Amino acid sequence: MKSIILTAILFFAALSSVHAQTIYTIDSGDELRITVFDEESLSGDFSVGADGSVTLPLIGTVKLRDLTPQAAQKTIANALADGYIRHPMVSIDVLHFRPVYIIGEVNEPGEYEYASGMNVLNVVALGGGYTYRADQDDIVIMRGRDDNRLEIPANAHSIVLPGDIIHITERYF
Repeated sequence: MKSIILTAILFFAALSSVHAQTIYTIDSGDELRITVFDEESLSGDFSVGADGSVTLPLIGTVKLRDLTPQAAQKTIANALADGYIRHPMVSIDVLHFRPVYIIGEVNEPGEYEYASGMNVLNVVALGGGYTYRADQDDIVIMRGRDDNRLEIPANAHSIVLPGDIIHITERYF
């Protein structure tokens, strides 16, 4: 019975990790490897600017903010097909995700490098662990930019995405 429960827990944890990765959208601070097949001069590593765009050879500035990597591939391919290349094939890999942030009741609040599949507890560990005043049952993940930021109640096992701000609140006695 224990093995069935453990298997179910691992299965759903894996599903949530896969789901988190499929909803990933590009934003400022990401570093992308954009490959245009058979066009080496158009391929390379590009940083997403503060305005959410990259500047590419031939087609210039392309807004990628809020697009999934798959949607961004189509956007770039369509721009290249518009008078530049016949049937372009584009691939996008995220080389470096934007960082995650942890604030509040941790020993070392700050900015930390994101790794795929991270959860709140991983980020707390990077931040030096909880302080003695931390309310480990009152965690909030702030996701999105200032103009449309969501505040999501979380626990130690909640999945974290690039750019998330994790707030560990203070416990009152």
